[in-house]
Amino acid sequence: MGWGSLIWRPANLLILRNWFKDGPLLPIEFLRKSNDCRLTLVISEGFIPVRTLWALMATNSLEVAVESLRIREGVSEINRSSNIGTLKVKDIYSEPIKLEIQNWASTLQLDAVIWTNLQPNFLKNGNLPLKEDALAYIKSLDINKRKNAEEYIRKAPVQIDTDFRRFFEVELGWTPIL
Repeated sequence: MGWGSLIWRPANLLILRNWFKDGPLLPIEFLRKSNDCRLTLVISEGFIPVRTLWALMATNSLEVAVESLRIREGVSEINRSSNIGTLKVKDIYSEPIKLEIQNWASTLQLDAVIWTNLQPNFLKNGNLPLKEDALAYIKSLDINKRKNAEEYIRKAPVQIDTDFRRFFEVELGWTPIL
């Protein structure tokens, strides 16, 4: 599954053809500050669910698929199990997000699902930020970092229509790039 730069820049990720637009509904928002200061999309409970995207992997091996995503995302070996989400449809889960993914995957008769599972790290006083906090952060960036932030936000798939994204569009004029 994907919702951010994997879609427009898969690099060497082992996917077959194009991304499908009928992934599970998940709470996604611009809540992670990347190493280059962009605000990137991550799963975070409590936010409005949006329809994610998904692609079939060009391998039948879950291990190979996970390793492909780990390499594409630059996740270290040590953080692999926490930063790459994995779900086997036949297993039993209790977490709401995994149940949503499992129910979606079972209707498509998929065996497993993987995704980038980075956690929100853009916090304001130890709490998740408001959209106004995110806007103030973006406005504080120097021109080059702000340009990178704009590119990521504008290139996110149109269907990843989050509250923060709509706010950035109104306040900054950052409409989606199709």
